[in-house]
Amino acid sequence: MQTNKKSKNIIGIIQSFLILILVVLIIFMMIQISRLQGTARVINYAGLVRGATQREVKLEITGYHNEELIKYLDDILLGLRYQDGHYDLVKLNDEEYQEKLQIQSDYWDKLKKEIEAARNKGYENTDIVNMSEIYFSMADETVSSAESYSEKIAVKIRTIELLSALDMLSLVILVIMQTLRAMQMAMQNRLLEQKAFIDAHTGLPNKNACNELLNKKDIITDSTACIMFDLNNLKTVNDTMGHSAGDQLIINFAKLLRSVIPEKDFVGRYGGDEFIAVIYHTSEAKIKEILKSLNREKDRLNSYENQIPIDYACGWALSSDDMSCTMQMLLDTADAYMYKNKQICKKYN
Repeated sequence: MQTNKKSKNIIGIIQSFLILILVVLIIFMMIQISRLQGTARVINYAGLVRGATQREVKLEITGYHNEELIKYLDDILLGLRYQDGHYDLVKLNDEEYQEKLQIQSDYWDKLKKEIEAARNKGYENTDIVNMSEIYFSMADETVSSAESYSEKIAVKIRTIELLSALDMLSLVILVIMQTLRAMQMAMQNRLLEQKAFIDAHTGLPNKNACNELLNKKDIITDSTACIMFDLNNLKTVNDTMGHSAGDQLIINFAKLLRSVIPEKDFVGRYGGDEFIAVIYHTSEAKIKEILKSLNREKDRLNSYENQIPIDYACGWALSSDDMSCTMQMLLDTADAYMYKNKQICKKYN
């Protein structure tokens, strides 16, 4: 009992620990998801900067000045760096990405000056084409850093999902173990209850079961009969043939009673060589028929060569003879008749 209690406490502690871990994992996952949210938008706009800058340089080379496009690029870079602007961009919390973005932004300021120089003295007299290629490479590195950051967050989330799944699986296993343990305990309790009310020798309800039936204080309203049996010559069989033979005699008599008395009715070992039967919804004629059947079956069994002879005395009482009797009163009446029957049996033996 102490071991079971200790084991239950350990399982409870492990279960609480696993639940705590699961809560921590869920919180950590929510943090990672919040970090991941908006990352795709950042990658998309970082790529737009890369392409749009190339377009702006081409326009400038062809003599078309697009201030709106330059302002658009400025706004995107501000949004990427400071989570500012009109595009709902987030600031990625990644050192490598921020470093690449800073280099790109600084170079964009230089490229804008080169664009201004190209406007004033012609692109042939500037390094705008070469600088645009360098800027494209820088923007490409920034996009790659953002994608790498996104992948790292995704890996963390997948890892957390796996750990959470393992944690939940462990919890499920513990719940199953507890359920199986509870079922085992319930089964053991049922077995103990059965043992408490079953005679181990005959398999019939024992004295505890008989007393539980007899202790009911309700007045019997239906026509019910109680039959008291006393197995004769048990002591003689024990003394002359041994206790194993006496035990076998008890078992044979229990089988005899159970084979003849209807399954719906109660048959129990009241103690030692005494047995009782309670017949429900019956009449005097039915009781007499049952007793005749018992006597015929007894004679049939006794006709076998190796059979230990079965002999018994019995007495019975019917509730319809006394409409105010309880089960115990019915048994007492049956016991009194059985005692008289036993005296007659002794007289003729």
